[in-house]
Amino acid sequence: MDWPLVTGVIYLLNTLFAIVVIFFERRNPTATLAWLMVLFFLPLVGFVLYLFLGQNYTRQRLFTLKEKDDATLRSIFEEQHRRFLESQHRFSNPEAERYRDVILALLRRNRAFLTEGNRVEIYTDGSELFDALFAAIRDACHHIHLEYFIVNNDELGREVVHVLAAKAAEGLEVRLLFDALGTRAGGGSRAAFRELTDAGGRIGVFFPSVYRINYRNHRKIAVIDGRIGFIGGFNIGDEYLGRGPLGYWRDTAVKITGQAVKMLQLRFFLDWNFTTGEYLRADPVYFPDPEGGGTTAVQIVSGGPDTRWNPVKEGYLKLINAARESVYLQTPYFIPDDSISDALLLAALSGVDVRLMIPCKPDHPFVYWATLSFAADLLDAGVRVYTYDNGFIHAKTVVVDGKAGSVGSANWDVRSFRLNFEANAFFYDAAVGEELKRRFIEDLALSTELTPERYGRRSRRIRFKESISRLFSPLG
Repeated sequence: MDWPLVTGVIYLLNTLFAIVVIFFERRNPTATLAWLMVLFFLPLVGFVLYLFLGQNYTRQRLFTLKEKDDATLRSIFEEQHRRFLESQHRFSNPEAERYRDVILALLRRNRAFLTEGNRVEIYTDGSELFDALFAAIRDACHHIHLEYFIVNNDELGREVVHVLAAKAAEGLEVRLLFDALGTRAGGGSRAAFRELTDAGGRIGVFFPSVYRINYRNHRKIAVIDGRIGFIGGFNIGDEYLGRGPLGYWRDTAVKITGQAVKMLQLRFFLDWNFTTGEYLRADPVYFPDPEGGGTTAVQIVSGGPDTRWNPVKEGYLKLINAARESVYLQTPYFIPDDSISDALLLAALSGVDVRLMIPCKPDHPFVYWATLSFAADLLDAGVRVYTYDNGFIHAKTVVVDGKAGSVGSANWDVRSFRLNFEANAFFYDAAVGEELKRRFIEDLALSTELTPERYGRRSRRIRFKESISRLFSPLG
């Protein structure tokens, strides 16, 4: 092989990529500089990384259709949106009134419609969550809609497919949407879902270009008969039951009954239509009147590379800035931008009790060491950081003052904020907030605090890992 020629071609391609990064993509300056450094100082590595992680110039072309579909279906709720803004509506619970500015910001920027009178149940254990999900599926009468980043071809994954196939055989509408890359990594393929499709169920494979790491559908949503909804951090696989190499799996999801289920259904419709081209219509059978009895105000907030803004991140920022007593957050991946870091630092310096819980072990080493480094940056301002020791924590939650918060699929990192499709439930209710806060405090007994002294004793090897991981963290 003519290595000088190959090297010259790579340098030429890297130069072209650099021109694209500077002049044709709307990246933030930090990401731009990081890409330029990688392309010029690590030519071969930069070339490979850009093929897998870069190429934002395809973003507009890839998601123009999705933007149009989103606008069309969301117009169903535009009249509700207009009335809400014009009527000075008084909320039914005091927490929603207290966080009115958070609600309005998400409503105006993301059309995240507020729903009231919801009932919310919190699940932090995989066995309990999947028991509830299976029970809802078995009781379904008309349709079952599931959307997950990962559906593994393992014991739990096959059990889910089997139960869905049985309902499809009964004549129910069953649709399962999964991300091509996430599910392929778990051993899933179209053949793994043959039992479901043979029974009459439908599958949708989001963004089949598995060589692209960006623009993945990271959402985890289930809607049963338009009356019961689930949203959170759990995917479908044995490790989410604690059967994987990381041990016990600590995550968070919520089951919702009430008006917010319509918003979860809408989110599924948007993603299903974009993925399959089937174009589900907003028939009333998919949006039934909900059962009452709840008190929680909920907004379903979704974001992704097809949105101009970063809605979930903006919601996180509004909650942090609204905190007066406490901010408790859990995430497996903490690679914040300056706005998130500054908000947490200012809250802590203002006397707010800010606590961050991250894993004690890596599932993705580069991400873990970057997470540890960024978390440690907050220590001097008084933020208390904990590593969860009882297995692996995958929860993506925040609760402020025990009164409002968020549970969903979005991590506190650049990938969730800009590159993946995410969905979170933002809630405003003291009962739900106190329950989420209580579970955080229970987790403290299973965690170790990362003090400045403990962090300062880390080895040179770990310091090197942190430095390299942090250098690559802006890429995307």
